[in-house]
Amino acid sequence: MDYKNAEGYADPTPYEAVRSMEKELFKYRPIAYICSPYAGDIEVNTENARRYCRMAVNCGYIPIAPHLLFPQFMNDDIPRERELAMFFGNVLMSKCAEVWVCGDIISPGMEEEIQRAKRKNYKIRYFTERCEEVKR
Repeated sequence: MDYKNAEGYADPTPYEAVRSMEKELFKYRPIAYICSPYAGDIEVNTENARRYCRMAVNCGYIPIAPHLLFPQFMNDDIPRERELAMFFGNVLMSKCAEVWVCGDIISPGMEEEIQRAKRKNYKIRYFTERCEEVKR
């Protein structure tokens, strides 16, 4: 971007506008662990997880959804790999400011994550499938 006006003089207005935009765009964002169903209808559940991640971004958070990442290279149908993926997810959860439980159904895997979050006293928030927050 050129920070000079039509006469060639320095113009601080565009510079300040860009700096202001950068400050807003790259300000601190806490990390939210996205806990939602994966097994069952994997296609629908994956699309829902993407929506929940987008909701987190729109709310000013950085989403972490292990069930969108680990199935890319690990097989959920192999018990040892599923166990390892759950362990990886627990490690990631420990780095997050909040755990977001999303969707209208709590799967067994989600229940494990929720119980762990409760034992560790992590902040837990609940959202419906329509991305509406509900108090529990």
